[in-house]
Amino acid sequence: MNEIFLDTETTGLLTREDHRIVEIACIETKNLIPTKKIFYKLINPEREVPEEATKIHGYSNSMLEKEATFKEIANELIKFISGKKLIIHNAPFDIGFLNHEFKKINMRLLDKEKNVVDTLELARSKYPGSSNSLDNLCKKFNIDISKRTKHNALLDCELLRKVY
Repeated sequence: MNEIFLDTETTGLLTREDHRIVEIACIETKNLIPTKKIFYKLINPEREVPEEATKIHGYSNSMLEKEATFKEIANELIKFISGKKLIIHNAPFDIGFLNHEFKKINMRLLDKEKNVVDTLELARSKYPGSSNSLDNLCKKFNIDISKRTKHNALLDCELLRKVY
């Protein structure tokens, strides 16, 4: 089974406040070796991007307004990730946002348990009592994070792949 390292960036932290995905990245591997297949999209969230969110990921309303909506990329995303193990740092967050988007367009939701590895949960069990953010795990394993000036889904997928 191939693996997908997946990450999203969003307009905020809460789906109940209708925050939306603005960026999604997936890096495919086979036996943890990159296949060179990547799914990457900036997404028009169809809502305002709060200034606090822009400070974190750098994406503003004007940058995203001409991008495709989630509805327009959903089938391509499903095709890319179907039948593959999803490896995600803080999986409940990303799966929650993906399912929020799928629900809005009446598509089948992702199973939170099936073929999903939550690397944050793994790190917490392996390193209890310490901060297990992606940045801290990179530091722990001497992975260069100098390119990470803002949160970026594609870079975070690559960093997570190296940590994993």
